[in-house]
Amino acid sequence: MSYKLNKKLINLVPYDPITGHYDIRLDANESCFNLSDSLKEKISRSISKIDFNRYPDCLAKAPTKAFAELYGIPEEFISAGNGSDELISIIEGCFFEAGDTIVNVSHDFSMYEFYAQLYEVNVRTYQKEADLTINADKLIAFCKENKAKGLIFSNPCNPTSIGLDRASVRKIIEALDGVLVILDEAYMDFWDQSLLADVDKYDNLLILKTCSKAIGLAAVRFGFAVANKTITNAIRAAKSPYNNDTVAQTIVSDILSEKQYLADCRDIIIKNTKQLYSDIVSINERYNCFEKVYETCTNFILIKTEEFEKIYKYMLDNSIAIRKFSGFIRVTAGSAEENARFIEVLEKYYSK
Repeated sequence: MSYKLNKKLINLVPYDPITGHYDIRLDANESCFNLSDSLKEKISRSISKIDFNRYPDCLAKAPTKAFAELYGIPEEFISAGNGSDELISIIEGCFFEAGDTIVNVSHDFSMYEFYAQLYEVNVRTYQKEADLTINADKLIAFCKENKAKGLIFSNPCNPTSIGLDRASVRKIIEALDGVLVILDEAYMDFWDQSLLADVDKYDNLLILKTCSKAIGLAAVRFGFAVANKTITNAIRAAKSPYNNDTVAQTIVSDILSEKQYLADCRDIIIKNTKQLYSDIVSINERYNCFEKVYETCTNFILIKTEEFEKIYKYMLDNSIAIRKFSGFIRVTAGSAEENARFIEVLEKYYSK
């Protein structure tokens, strides 16, 4: 057999999430809310009207309009994608050329580097401060030293749960003239420092939004890119013509129009996250067991601990899935009952 995979593909390993059944899933930063029966019925009625023999709307106008109304931004600044992952792939594959340099930060979402390397874009990683925060001046200097054509980071950050204030992000954008700043605001629904209102003020700002977190539609795979008209038109031209199927467009349109429902879900998630954080801090005060519990402006808690492997396995043994990293565990805020069960098992782990 003479055909061989190229060097970009030969060592790639497929994404490997936690599989199997667990009573409580606190590992993927999903919303704890499934859709109500009434919302499912609403969607069912809408889907029944679809002409399944016709191609989807290539610009996803209905969900784009609903997204624009929900966030108060013009439709012409919005592009729809098959999840934020597809948009990251399109942006890093089309807005940069082989040999260009894009800067990411550590720790952050691993797919930023994955897609860049797949398209033969050089990646330079800025190391955050010891407390996992970003120093805006140092990041600006790092980008200039490396002659970056792009900068990508999440705000608030996954997996650290820490956010960078709006003024600091503006400082970065304004200092990096000619550098495309890709700002992933997947978790910004849980905080108040969004720059969505600023996209038409900058020619180098592109914001990513997702429907899989606060919106609660992880199963549907839908995301949006928000930028000025020039960048938006480029994304719309570069993407696949029918990247969002009609069923997904219908579901997203119906749910994004439920403004009060989404606001209520978000508020409960924020409340549950605060309670979860407080309960974890309380355990730490009693047992002095964690190196650090990070304050959060997301829907999850990051904990620094040398026992990350043991805690992770103990939780799985108790049918609770959480996320582990080297030296850390990350716990998504679930329902009040799910969080209480997690705290009960964590208490049991340290009192045994």
